[in-house]
Order: sequence, then C-alpha cells, then structure tokens
Amino acid sequence: MSSLVVIGAQWGDEGKGKIIDFLAQRAEVVVRYQGGNNAGHTVEVGEETYKLHLIPSGILYPETLCIVGNGVVINPEVMLDELNSLKDRGIDTSNLRISDRCHVIMPYHVRIDDLEEDRKGEAKIGTTRRGIGPCYMDKTERIGIRVCDLLDRDIFREKLSANLAVKNLILEKIYGEAVISFEEVFEKYCGYAEQLREYVEDTTITLYNALREGKKVLFEGAQGTLLDNDLGTYPFVTSSHPIAGGVCIGSGVGPTYINRVTGVVKAYTTRVGKGPFPTELLDETGDAMREKGHEYGTTTGRPRRCGWLDAVMLRFAVRTNGLSSLAITKLDILSGLDKVKICTGYEYDGTVIKEFPASLDALEKCKPIYEEMEGWHEDISNIASYQELPLNARKYLERIEQLTDVKISIVSVGPRRNQTIVLENHI
Repeated sequence: MSSLVVIGAQWGDEGKGKIIDFLAQRAEVVVRYQGGNNAGHTVEVGEETYKLHLIPSGILYPETLCIVGNGVVINPEVMLDELNSLKDRGIDTSNLRISDRCHVIMPYHVRIDDLEEDRKGEAKIGTTRRGIGPCYMDKTERIGIRVCDLLDRDIFREKLSANLAVKNLILEKIYGEAVISFEEVFEKYCGYAEQLREYVEDTTITLYNALREGKKVLFEGAQGTLLDNDLGTYPFVTSSHPIAGGVCIGSGVGPTYINRVTGVVKAYTTRVGKGPFPTELLDETGDAMREKGHEYGTTTGRPRRCGWLDAVMLRFAVRTNGLSSLAITKLDILSGLDKVKICTGYEYDGTVIKEFPASLDALEKCKPIYEEMEGWHEDISNIASYQELPLNARKYLERIEQLTDVKISIVSVGPRRNQTIVLENHI
C-alpha cells in the first residue's frame, strides 16, 4: 500500500493543482476530501488549461479513479457544469465517484451567504459567496441534506420542506428578501439528482478496498493549513479542515492508512481576503509578484495579497500536518530579484517569537524578522534538474529546509507538467 496526502502549507493558492496533477500520473486513485466550489485547482497540460473546483485533478488521467469524499459539500449545478465542460473537451469522466454522504449546497445557502457578507459590511469575512459556510452550518446543526437524501424524492421533499420553512423566515424577517419557491427548487434539484445518480456510491467502501488492495492513493486538499477552521487564522478561515487530519474524516479512512504527507509551499506567500498577513508587501515588489505570478483567484478572480516567504507559518504547518516533505512552487517568479527575504521570526511586544500565535490581535501586531539572501537573475523555467538551478536559488531552497527541518521533494519552475524538478519519488 502507498498513500500520499498533498495539502497546502500556507493560506491556499500554493499551486496544489499542478503538483497533484503531476503526482497523479502514478496514482491509481485520487481523493478530494473537503471544501466545495469555494476552491479551485488550475492545471496546465500542454497548451490546455483546466480550472477544476469540485472534481479531483486526477480526472485528466483516464485510468485514474477519482473520488469526491464525504467531507466535500457539493453544488449539483456546479458539479454538472464542470462535468459537462470536461466532456466537451474530450475528457472521460466515467471514473468519477461521488460519496452518498456529501452534503448538498442549496439555493438558500448561497443567498444567505451573500446577504450575510453584505450585512457585515467592513466586518465581513471575505467568503466566496458560494454558500459553503451556510451548508457546513446546516451539517453541524444536523439539518443538512445529503446526496443520499437528494436521490430519494420522498426524503428530499420532506427535508427540503422543513428547511425552507425556516430559511424563508430568515430571508423574509431578517433580511427583508423574497422567499424561495419550494416547487422550483424541488423540481430543479430532482433533475440534478438524476444526472448525478450514475456517479454516486458509498465511497468509503471503494476507498477501503483500494487501500487494502495496495493501490496507490493520492488525497488532495483544497485551500491551505492557515484556513483550517480549528487551526487557521480564525475567523478568517474556511468552514472545513484542509489539514492532513481532515483526510480521515473527509474520506472515511483511518489514520493508519496514511503513509506520507507533502506540503505544497509557494516560494513566497499569498493570501486572498481579509485577515493579518505579517510579511505582506504593499509596494512595487509585492505588485510585481502578483503580476508575474498571475496571482488572481481561480474561483473568484480576486487579486491575491503577496509577501515574502514566512518560515514561522511553515513551521506551524509542518507541526500540525506532520509533513514528511515539501513541494516548492513558483520558484521562477522570484527570478530577477537582487535580494530575496525569508521571515524567520516575529517581533511582538518587545520580544522575539518563533511560533505562530493563535490570537489575531497578536498576529496583527507581529513584525516580521527577515533574513536577506542574494537573489538570482537567470531564467529557470526550462531547468530540468536541481543541480542546474542557479547557486543562489539552491541556497534559498536549502535555507527553507533548514528552517523547517523538512526535505524538499519537488521544485516547480513553471505551471506545466514538464516544468517540474523531482528530488524524491512520492508514490
């Protein structure tokens, strides 16, 4: 048996899609275990670019089984649009499996998400307004509608009727908005159910059997460690668990089936939305990183905030995920800089701290302590081996290893599959 978890070690947007797609070449099963269409993976294959939001990146390999685990929340309309888009481009989607335990995003989730963000004004979280949070809220409140419910018209009718009775009161009395029609939603979602039925099964059994048979399984996370609902920069987090620990709950396998965990790390740091960001660069260097790195959200198109690499954050990710290796992405974006910096600690309240604080008030007051290194000007986008990298680029990577005490196994020097330097086999 060989299983690998690939997670984001920062605030998401680390380039996981490219790394997962690259590793999926050798995987027999790829599993998505949390989040919804608030996340996105961009994969470039030759001249083709694919933007995936719900379907695992392994779908681009026709022999790979792709599982959407029970921890994922699904908007059926988005799922079907994504499936149809892939089919239109000649991609075989017959190997997709969707857990019957996935929770379903309903129209009232999207409406409430949007209205609540507007109501909060300047205090808004900065959600994608896709209904993800409200769907997870219903899941926790134990009133959610799961895919297995959606496939049974009688059960779906009963649950939708009960939920709309409450949600329409909220829309009408709290937000002053029009109510949602039961019949319109019921018929539309029953139509979605029939289109998705062929893909639905108890994926916990499928995955268990695959692991028992010794198949190579790749678990792909969405978002990143610092967006974890428990361990991230709360409340500026997502509503699920992108960390490695979320794999077991979100896919239905025990921890003894996990062999390795690789953390994807962008060679600098980016963040979308609000919240403290100690190494953020509000200058020409930050702007240059954004434009050269095309730092705009896959799902929303929002510009990402950019800054130097934060080793304090990375050490936190190493510890909380049990990282066994690092995959460094977008190293090519730093080419051309005279100097590069790494944050090695924070100055807080007159003292130096080396660990990532829980309090956002404390994090807001943290000033980064930088270690400055010589940059490099060579174009590295076509380099195929580690030894060919400029000396200063290698020194930068080696310093990351020293600061995190974790070895680098992959270095990405561009968005395409062939722009990948492999230092160590994964699966």
